[in-house]
Amino acid sequence: MVSVVYEAPDSVQGAVALLAGAKIPARPLAGGTDLIIQLQAQKNEPCLVVDLKKISELMESTLDEEGLHLGPGMACAEFFSRDDIRSVYPGLVEAAQLIGSTQVQGRASVGGNLCNASPAADSIPALIANSASCVIVGPSGERRIAIEDFVTGVGENCLGKGELVRVIEVPRPADGTSDAYLRFIPRTEMDIAVAGVGASITLDDDGTCAAARISLGAVAPTAILVPAAAQALIGTKVDDEALLVLADAASAAAKPISDRRGTAEYRRHVVGVLAKRAASTAAERARGN
Repeated sequence: MVSVVYEAPDSVQGAVALLAGAKIPARPLAGGTDLIIQLQAQKNEPCLVVDLKKISELMESTLDEEGLHLGPGMACAEFFSRDDIRSVYPGLVEAAQLIGSTQVQGRASVGGNLCNASPAADSIPALIANSASCVIVGPSGERRIAIEDFVTGVGENCLGKGELVRVIEVPRPADGTSDAYLRFIPRTEMDIAVAGVGASITLDDDGTCAAARISLGAVAPTAILVPAAAQALIGTKVDDEALLVLADAASAAAKPISDRRGTAEYRRHVVGVLAKRAASTAAERARGN
C-alpha cells in the first residue's frame, strides 16, 4: 500500500496551501470511499492526503431563493435526509441515495462522487440535468465551471494543482419544473450503473414542455448532455410520441463500450428506455408542481 502523509486542515485556505505546496502527489479526501481503494492499489508511492471533513463550510448545505449551495464534503446520508432539498430536487436526491451502501453513504459525498469522475457516477447526470455548476478555489483564486465541463475523461477532472471544489451550486428550478434520475444495474443494489439518466422538465401553464435537460451516464467516457433529446420534448405535451423521439435521440448520442456488465448495443437500448422513463417521471412531478 502507498505511504500516506495525512493532514486535516480546518480552513479552505489551509487545504489549498497544503495541496499547492505538496512535494509529493496530493489528493483531497472528501469521503474516502473511492480514494482509499485507489491508494491500496498503489505501491511504494508516497502520497499526501488532505482531509476536507474538518472544514465546516465544505460540510454544510443551504437552500435559498437562488437555489442549493451544496458543500462538497456533506455526506450523502445527511444530504438525502433533508426534506427541504428533496422537495425541490427529487431527482438529485434519488441519485445520492444510489451511491453505495448505507455504510458508505455515511462517508461518501456528492462532491467526492463528482471529483472521482467515474463514467458511471450517479450524481453527475442528475447535477447536469439541474444545470449545476461548481466553484473551484485554488492558488490563483476562484473560478466557476458547469458540471458538464468539469469531468474531462475517465477518472479525470479539470482541477489543477492546489485546486478543490468549494461549493456546488444548483439553481432553483423555474415554476413548473421538476427532475428525476434513473439507472439500470445488473443486481438489485450496490452495483455500478450500466446506464443512468438525469432529466429536468419545465411545463408551462397548459402542460406544454417549455424547457428540458437530459443527461446520460455510464454510456460514454463522461456524462453527456443531449440537446437533441431535450429538443424532442420542447413544444409537446411530453406524450408517447415525443418520448419515443427522445429515446431515439438518447440512444443515438450514447457512445458506450462492451464489458462484463453489458454490450454496447444493449447499453444504447437501455439508455433510451431510461431516458423515456426519467423524462416521463420528471414531467409528472412538474405537473404536480
